[in-house]
Amino acid sequence: MTTTSIIQPPSSIRAIRLAQTDNVAVAREPLSAGRTLVINGISVTLSSDIPAGHKFALLPIAGQETILKYGQSIGVATQAIAPGEHVHVHNLGMVASHQQHQVGQAYVPTHKDSEQRTFDGYVRTNGRVGTRNYIGVISSVNCSATVCRHIADGFNSQIAQYENVDGVVAITHGSGCGMGGNGEGLELLQRTLRGYAEHPNFAGIVIIGLGCEVNQIAPLVETLAARESGMFATLTIQDEGGTRETIAAGKALVTTMLEKANTQRRQPVALDHLMVGLQCGGSDGYSGISANPVLGAAVDLLVRQGGTAILSETPEIYGAEHLLTHRAVSQDVANKLMKRLQWWENYAAMHGGDLDNNPSPGNKAGGITTILEKSLGAVAKAGSSGLMAVYEYAEPVQAHGLVFMDTPGYDPVSATGQVAGGATLICFTTGRGSTYGCKPTPSLKLATNTPMFKRMELDMDFNCGTIVDGTQTIDEAAQVLLQLMIDTASGKASKSEENGLGDNEFLPWQLGAVM
Repeated sequence: MTTTSIIQPPSSIRAIRLAQTDNVAVAREPLSAGRTLVINGISVTLSSDIPAGHKFALLPIAGQETILKYGQSIGVATQAIAPGEHVHVHNLGMVASHQQHQVGQAYVPTHKDSEQRTFDGYVRTNGRVGTRNYIGVISSVNCSATVCRHIADGFNSQIAQYENVDGVVAITHGSGCGMGGNGEGLELLQRTLRGYAEHPNFAGIVIIGLGCEVNQIAPLVETLAARESGMFATLTIQDEGGTRETIAAGKALVTTMLEKANTQRRQPVALDHLMVGLQCGGSDGYSGISANPVLGAAVDLLVRQGGTAILSETPEIYGAEHLLTHRAVSQDVANKLMKRLQWWENYAAMHGGDLDNNPSPGNKAGGITTILEKSLGAVAKAGSSGLMAVYEYAEPVQAHGLVFMDTPGYDPVSATGQVAGGATLICFTTGRGSTYGCKPTPSLKLATNTPMFKRMELDMDFNCGTIVDGTQTIDEAAQVLLQLMIDTASGKASKSEENGLGDNEFLPWQLGAVM
């Protein structure tokens, strides 16, 4: 499935058949029982009310027959379904995903556009480019979190005097001790903190620990790349003499960093310096029809400019992974992706679950029935570009183009991994209305439908509901979205930034025993 495979009917048609082989259609708006519709030459009378974004049968569907949406299986009928019947949790069941992986069959090398576009970013001494200019105060352990927050909050009233600095942000978490001194849990936390400590959206950082925690500062600092003189420091509460002394010392260090950071200016750089994390949350029946395909088309435009896009949320590509392996640049890349999916199947089984614990209640209320259906829509965020690499959670992303990072489906944990990997912009599609912010990285919210966009206009950055309304094509919307991405990377405030969101969303993936 690619963005171009989705049928876009005129606005006069009240339901959408997304592929010619589909035996269901999706309601564009609430439809009442008894209404007769003609969709792609098929006349159907609705036998019940169909909420907006939900599915109904176009053709007779026998019990155990495969139900097709996007031209792909989203499950099987648990009973016979007549044309015009609502198709949802009461008559559509999950089946195990057994896809054929024709690795690389759909891979096409990306040719860069001859006309290169730019954004205005902060070029760091190591050559990396930031979209924001923050000072970070990072806790090594939960025990130092409050101290970090006191330091950062102490600059709220005076940050306006530093016109070239976006703010001072505390990066705190609930871990760092009560864990094994080695192993996956500690390694994953350190990799995440290291990614934030080296993130180009931070002009300077202060790392603060308690002193006796498992996650000691010294081993973390030893692995960090050098920063500009005076833009890196560490403090330990026990060595400083207590919380008040550490807060005072931290404020003094941050004040010096702010003076230096304020001298930095944006400058034009090529789009190959932009790295975008792709997220979806609060998805609905329109997500795979409007916002995700629009974002996917914008990703293709970005990749042709040499930029990078990170697709994630491994449990939410389950059942659609073949669409990615078909585009893998190599067998090795495909194998890495399948290895992570196998890990998730084992992980879920170990805890008495399975990968169909998705969709969430909100997803189902919005019209999504099975994880297969959700995954097919989610993968649309990746456009049609080749899959160039697969990364572990929070691993530094080095490749250009479309890549995949293994993360949970829980949005704050997933986005935290992407930012640790180097994402300097987040694009977040939502149908129900997520308000996610993500300091130090700006987060753009893309609405799947116009009613929600209007209802939550102070939180939504972009309306993809025009696709459902029939007033704009996917390619047209993608061009406008890419420009918004460039403008935001160049300093335009996102809605979450305008609303002061993003201080509490740092949430590393916690694995291993808590002891």
